[in-house]
Amino acid sequence: MKYGGGGYVPGLVFHPTTPDLLYARTDIGGSYRWDAAAAIWAPLTDGFGIRDSSHQGAESIALDPTDDRRVYMTTGVTVSLFDLGRLYISTDRGDNWQRVDLPFPVGSNNRGRAIGERLMVDPNNPAILFYGSRTAGLWKSSDRGQNWQQVQSLASLKMNQSQIDNNSGGTPIGVQQVIFDTATSGSGSATQTIYTAVAPDYVALAGLSHSVYKSTDGGATWTVVNTPVQGYHIPHWVRAQDGMMYVVFTKTTGPGAEGPATLYKFDGTNWTPLKSYEKTEWTSFGIGGVAVSGSGSSTRIVLGITNSWGDWEGKPTVQISDDAGLNWREIGSMTPRIPATGSFTGWLDDIEINPGNPEHVLVVHGGGVWETKNASATKPTWSEMVNGIEETATLSLMAPPSGASYSLLNSSGDIGAHVHTDLSTKPTRSTGHVFANGIATDMAWDTPSYIATIGSAHWGGENKGALYSTDSGATWTAFPSLHPKGLTNQADFSSLAVLKANHVIWAPNNSVPAYTTNNGASWTNSNLPALPDGWGRSYRLAADRKNSNKVYAYDSGGGWWGPTPKFFTSTDGGSTFTVSSQFTSLTARPEFFGSASMAVNPYVEGDVWLVDGHSIYHSLDSGVTWTKLNAAASVWGSNTNSPEVFGATSIALGKAPAGSAYSAWIYLVGVIDGVWGLHRSEDGGNTWTRINDDKHQYAGMGNLAADHNVVGRVFFSGNGRGIFSLTK
Repeated sequence: MKYGGGGYVPGLVFHPTTPDLLYARTDIGGSYRWDAAAAIWAPLTDGFGIRDSSHQGAESIALDPTDDRRVYMTTGVTVSLFDLGRLYISTDRGDNWQRVDLPFPVGSNNRGRAIGERLMVDPNNPAILFYGSRTAGLWKSSDRGQNWQQVQSLASLKMNQSQIDNNSGGTPIGVQQVIFDTATSGSGSATQTIYTAVAPDYVALAGLSHSVYKSTDGGATWTVVNTPVQGYHIPHWVRAQDGMMYVVFTKTTGPGAEGPATLYKFDGTNWTPLKSYEKTEWTSFGIGGVAVSGSGSSTRIVLGITNSWGDWEGKPTVQISDDAGLNWREIGSMTPRIPATGSFTGWLDDIEINPGNPEHVLVVHGGGVWETKNASATKPTWSEMVNGIEETATLSLMAPPSGASYSLLNSSGDIGAHVHTDLSTKPTRSTGHVFANGIATDMAWDTPSYIATIGSAHWGGENKGALYSTDSGATWTAFPSLHPKGLTNQADFSSLAVLKANHVIWAPNNSVPAYTTNNGASWTNSNLPALPDGWGRSYRLAADRKNSNKVYAYDSGGGWWGPTPKFFTSTDGGSTFTVSSQFTSLTARPEFFGSASMAVNPYVEGDVWLVDGHSIYHSLDSGVTWTKLNAAASVWGSNTNSPEVFGATSIALGKAPAGSAYSAWIYLVGVIDGVWGLHRSEDGGNTWTRINDDKHQYAGMGNLAADHNVVGRVFFSGNGRGIFSLTK
């Protein structure tokens, strides 16, 4: 399903000689290759399975200059010695991958994730690769990435977990750059002159004296390079055709690195400042990306200016020079945009010039990629370049009844709540900038034009907490009052359910749910037991669609160490709940809020399905008694507290064909007969069929919602990959 962008793209990598061969890496949502003919980004990591969920982000991508089909990609979302990085190698432009485990961690979603590229291929001998790691110095491979050795002639320090946790907020930066100083390619002999840039944290821990080093013997030995400033980061360093190098020094790491910042040109001996930003009372601009085209006095340079929020005349966003840095002008702020309401500010941490077309400039930001193809214009036109990139983090999904004017309600991190009316286009109905995170959304089943949603505010924005709509999401209004903890307890594991128009029950995290019957004029606490503070603890709520006085609540326990989960039923609109002692006796496993799921059959009163992360449970009497199915099972390893693969994490019920054995088709994310995937049962849970395949696993699937208009259509979220619909 289409949203377009939605998340941070820290890096773009062009092949140096093949026209328009371009790759994008994201921090949590996979990597992409640009299909110029179709004008769409093609996903490259959708075949990653559930065991690859912590490797859905790419820290670096490198291309072989002599073989445009060979691609390297390093993955690992968070720096940790307990989950080391991986190198993926492709010989068909990313359609298929070979995996090599790395001896150091990788952090695609840590601070400084736009720095680099950290991984570089020697253009003269492409069997040689270098990698600037965050925690263990510089590494080299001489066999196309199959084996790696630390370059101990530079430094031998390998951080332990304590050093990792106590440096740069737990996200060390380490070695930032590898630059081959050569004008040749494919000579067969290793490039001899190499530069590397080292971040202040690793300089200090490894006992180094400087931040830049040079080798003239292919990395065997290194000498100090004096730099004009110390204690700064070098997020990008590029070499022009004439050998002149352009190097950015910025005080902080990014995303959205703050200044002071300076761009220097470096001829191997002398450093010459070309552009600087100093802190002022109101601004702290940094320089993120730098790219060059051409050579000599007519070298084109473009800069992405970071921590530069908003759009106003004179604000630096994208700076360009066509005379090797002597003069500069702004080509990003207050320029024509397609779409006209779009913007790109703040996290401009990488910028690129198409090697085959210097008019084509691309810049990243927190929501994707923008491009202009007339960079020489006084006011270039910029267009979003996000077709195919889907990098939203979905927090909840809900499908409406048949006959509603929309197809899906979507609550996602960073982009709020959206109402999808056309699955092929970006939704136009949303909470706009009111919410940063859209947490949960539900509708009145008998009046689906009434929708309620909860969410958290953007930094510095007014926190409205909860909104409602009476026109299917075309407009939104803040509730006149809120749950007593509605503004203080806004974690992603909060929940709400709509029983009917104006009647909503809301469970902020670690709170007693409260309900309103007058559209938020007042809220009354239910009798559900109070929950202690703690990560992942909340009541999951679901309304019975056949009886608007019934609502269900599930306490998953809050984690594997928590108390036995409990199921509750209310028959008076959420005021009084009764616990199911029979469900408690089944000893469902305690788990985090997000590992459990509940679905109510909208065609039969009191027909409730629940998964606790491991098993499937079914009740036909409104949760009084339960049957535990034997279909799903977690895959366990040596850790007895948490499985290697959860057996049942999300469940949904959708429309079934007339005459079906059971009134709804059931969809499950979990493990059936030892195989993880998206499964469907057409006979009430007796038999199951996997309906996805190995090429479409998305490094895990999260929330489910099944369609009530189209038989066999189910909506699901990928791991940082937005929302998909599958009809089968």
